[in-house]
Amino acid sequence: MSGSGLPSSSERQHQLSAKNKHHSSTIYVHQPGAGEEQLEVGQVPGLQPHSVVWPLRTMHITQLNRECLLHLFSFLDKDSRKNLARTCPQLQDVFEDPALWPLLHFHSLTELKKDNFLLSPALRSLSICWHSSRVQVCSIEDWLKSALQRNICSRHESLVNDFLLQVCDRCPNLASVTLSGCGHVTDDCLARLLRCCPRLRALHLENCARVTNRTLTAVAAHGRALQTLHVDFCRNVSAAGLRRLRAACPRLTLRAEHSAAMIPDQLPRGPHAPGAALRKLLLR
Repeated sequence: MSGSGLPSSSERQHQLSAKNKHHSSTIYVHQPGAGEEQLEVGQVPGLQPHSVVWPLRTMHITQLNRECLLHLFSFLDKDSRKNLARTCPQLQDVFEDPALWPLLHFHSLTELKKDNFLLSPALRSLSICWHSSRVQVCSIEDWLKSALQRNICSRHESLVNDFLLQVCDRCPNLASVTLSGCGHVTDDCLARLLRCCPRLRALHLENCARVTNRTLTAVAAHGRALQTLHVDFCRNVSAAGLRRLRAACPRLTLRAEHSAAMIPDQLPRGPHAPGAALRKLLLR
């Protein structure tokens, strides 16, 4: 507080910030009211000449126009957007605006089941990066898993595939997809993604144990717009498959860090060995 009894500009700014912090749907602005007295510069130390300070006025967040609301929502994470949207129909309408959802990033598979995002043709970039101890369980060869490990995998085995099928139906303009640690994503699902999203330019796959040379074949057949393909630590991608893809798509930026050097899935030999039918499927 200054000697004149009026708050300084820094104090006024602090008060403004404190009020906004505790009132998430109310915005405090300097706005003159009819007949209100202006505070001249000489009364408020530290302000530049010819400056005028108006008393604080309030406005509700819903008084902002659509563009401002979309901009504000863009700074929030998915849960915060959903919580704010629940406060009134107008904000729910902003939440459901496709323009708010050009980018989606998920840190775990359980996030795919939440109702806190929107899939629409506006989606351009999708990322699912799962870094968990369960990723290692999913990466174990199916015929080597214990009953406990199979039970763990059964809880989320179809999550990524089912989610990507929704993406195929609703997001034809997708340009970039990153999947990391998604051990259950299949060749068939990725082939459909390539067919349904003809504008896909970048596909980054890392530690996706079920991805095989069939995905490389699908890239050559359907990835007409694809410019970058990463298949890092995908142990069932072979050096021969990579060579064929390079020959078919010489302009494609292809990276397969450690993939061809890793030991691929191999079932025990013999026609009656457990999982022999699955082995035949992987070798197709």
